[in-house]
Order: sequence, then C-alpha cells, then structure tokens
Amino acid sequence: MNLADMLTFADIGQLNRIADYYQCECKPNSKHELIQSILTTLGSKPFFEQQVRQLDRADQRFLNNLLFDPRQYFGMEELIAIARQSMDKKESETGTNPRDLIIRFTKSGWLFNGTTQQTRYLYRVPEDLKLRFRDVLSTHLRAGIVKTTEPSMYREEYHLMADDLKLFLKFVQQHEIVVNAEGMMYRRSQQQLMEHLYISEELVGRAGWRFGYGRSFKDYPDRFALLYDYAYHHRLIREEQNLLRLTAAGEDKLSAENAAEMMQLFRFWLRLYKGAVPNLASIVYWTGECAGEWSTMESLFEQIGPFIQPFYYDAPEDVYNKRIIKMMLHLGLIRTGEHDQGKTVQMTTWGSRLAASCRSLSTEVTPIAFDK
Repeated sequence: MNLADMLTFADIGQLNRIADYYQCECKPNSKHELIQSILTTLGSKPFFEQQVRQLDRADQRFLNNLLFDPRQYFGMEELIAIARQSMDKKESETGTNPRDLIIRFTKSGWLFNGTTQQTRYLYRVPEDLKLRFRDVLSTHLRAGIVKTTEPSMYREEYHLMADDLKLFLKFVQQHEIVVNAEGMMYRRSQQQLMEHLYISEELVGRAGWRFGYGRSFKDYPDRFALLYDYAYHHRLIREEQNLLRLTAAGEDKLSAENAAEMMQLFRFWLRLYKGAVPNLASIVYWTGECAGEWSTMESLFEQIGPFIQPFYYDAPEDVYNKRIIKMMLHLGLIRTGEHDQGKTVQMTTWGSRLAASCRSLSTEVTPIAFDK
C-alpha cells in the first residue's frame, strides 16, 4: 500500500499531526485538503531529500533497518526492539527513548497503522516511500565515494571458498583427525589442513577475545571458521568419540556445483554473522551500491560506517573492515587492491548480483542456532 492510500485511511487527527510536522498550509478540518497538501509537500524531491539528509544517526539506522526488514507489518514491541538496536551506547545512556524514534516516524508520515481489524494495532512503511528512501540514500551515499583507477595488482578469490570446502571435506575423509573435548582440531592438524587449502590463514593465537561470529570462531581463523561452521551446520562432518568424521552428506557434497555452493555459503554467512551485525544484509547492499567502480575503503566506511554499531571490542571500523569487507573478499563478492589513495575495493559481477538480492531477502535470514 502506498502513501496516498494510507493517508486516505488515516483519521483526521493523524493527518493534522503530519501536516503540522511539515508546516503545511491547509484547512485542519478538510481531510481532502490535508491529504493533498501532505502529498504535494512530500512529493517535492528536494524537500524529501532534505528530510532524509537531516536525520541523525539513530534515525538513519532506524530507517535503514525498517527498509531492509522483510516483514510487512510490525507490532509496537517489534518496533521498539528495532529502534533500540538503532541506538548506540551513548544515546542509550543519555536516556533517549526508543519510542521517540517511532513517534517521529509516525509524525513524519513514514509509519502508519494497518487498515483492517487484524492490522489496526500494527505498523507499516508505505511501499512507495521505501523505494524513494532507498533511491535518496543511494544517491547520498554514492556522492561521497572517492573513485580510483584500477590498481596495478589486485586480489580476487572467485569461487575458492567452495573449492576449499571440498578440500576440507577430503582432508577429513583421508585423515584421522583427533579433536579435544570441546570438538576443536589440534593445532598440528589445523596447520596440516592450511597447507592443503587454496587460501591459508594464520592460526588463532591464545591472546585476545574471539566470540560472536559463529560456533567455532573462538578456535579457528575467520575464513576457516565459516567453512567449519557451514560444514557442521549442514551435517557434512560430525564430531564423534574425539574424532572428526565425514558424513554421507559430506561425501555427496564433494561433487556439488561450485556456483550453487557459493550462494549457499553467502546466505549462511549472512545468518551466522547476523547476531553480531544485525543489519549485515543492508551493509552488503550499500557496499554493492557504492563500489560498482574501484573506490577507496576510507570513503566507503565514511559513508556506510554510520549504519554500523560496535560489537563488544570491535569498533564499527573493525566490523566493516574485518568482519564484512574481508569476508566479502573470501566469498567472491569483491576484489581489493592498493592504490596511491590507499586500499581500494570493487564489486565483482557476481558480488553485485548477490548484493542486490539483499534488498528482498526473506525471513529465512535469521541467526544460526547450532545444535548443542
């Protein structure tokens, strides 16, 4: 349902609140005049763009989270949860109320109650406003991106993650791999495995904190932790009697087609990291919108960083560089290189297609819950 339809169903009290918010000059007791005045005001592209540009960071995050949430309707408690998720620690400590965000959006005519008996206590964003918000945000974000020429050398990993999944499964099939009481491979086995993979990583040291990005993230380096969790979640491997074994499903997976596997790995990554980065799909989408050409990492973070919240000891820049950009490279979504202006990034054709799909992801993109 579009804005005009929702205004038609709104009562005259709500119409007056919206008209007052935008300082529309119209008769307060004429529903027709109120609707026309609001539509004319919001129909002005410069005015609409100005409204979006003036949003503070919490409002921007709240709007972004609503745009990429696949639910058509929201209950008040769901909206409060989304609003709270949109506020940083400082805003929470200063007593900012999540309901304030919701009130501002209803006064703006960006959130409306449903129109039926079943939806009258639920809320939704007009469909045409969603499209306009995305267009305005895309234009605003892309305007601040610093483009570069193609670097003399760049790194791209194509479908190597799917190849390494098969190499990992073959390694499990061909070796007796002992695991400790927590199910972790011993370092010697990890090192032997790394020598078999296309993309090798340094093993995890004993210092520092590692949690929140998957079941095995605390024990294994980032990329391999994702591969291990993917294999474990899909029951391609099992930890049994202090040994790591390949399952029948794992044997079948050895002949799987790589493109389909990469798609599944991408979707699994979105789910696995969603607990730590709740709006991960939208960050991937905006990176796709902004990095169609070679672009500096610094400018990408400056534009997209405000949508990212810290996660414990990971500052927003760490979340973007280490947890998102780094994994997008491993998943074949981007290529990276060094330029006179610093690190530079470009989406691959494959990555652009996957990033665009994040706009319409279904509710299946929920955090992964591993079996005990």
